[in-house]
Amino acid sequence: MTDTDPPLAPDALAHRLTEVFTLVGPLYRRVQRKVEQAEPIEGISVGVRAVLDLLRGHGPMTVPQMGRAQALSRQFVQRMVNDAAAQGLVEAVPNPAHQRSSLIRLTAEGEAAITAVTSREHTLLREVGGDLTDAEVTACLRVLREMLALFDHVDVN
Repeated sequence: MTDTDPPLAPDALAHRLTEVFTLVGPLYRRVQRKVEQAEPIEGISVGVRAVLDLLRGHGPMTVPQMGRAQALSRQFVQRMVNDAAAQGLVEAVPNPAHQRSSLIRLTAEGEAAITAVTSREHTLLREVGGDLTDAEVTACLRVLREMLALFDHVDVN
């Protein structure tokens, strides 16, 4: 593909994006299983990992903010936050913007845990083949972001 390729017609685009969904679903489930297989070693479930990663990338957040960012129900995120807090990976701190909704932030232990998990994942992902280029990965990310934007309105609660 070059920058001069014309955009796909809507029907052709829909067919190609269906191919993306066909691959993303199994990929997500396999990655999730791989993280779960490592849980006895690291003690971090997929849900807790997602919370830790989100907090590392965005700083302290409320549970509702995390739910919206991850397109997950507030109740599920609250359970994951509770699990992470029980392990000493996150802590609740006062929220200057809203007294009734605490901010959740990483502890030093949480930072160390998510760094260990992502370092292990980085090592594994280095084994991906295919001689992929930066432009190909950039194009893939653009496609996924556009697909995600299409479903921004979907209620997860």
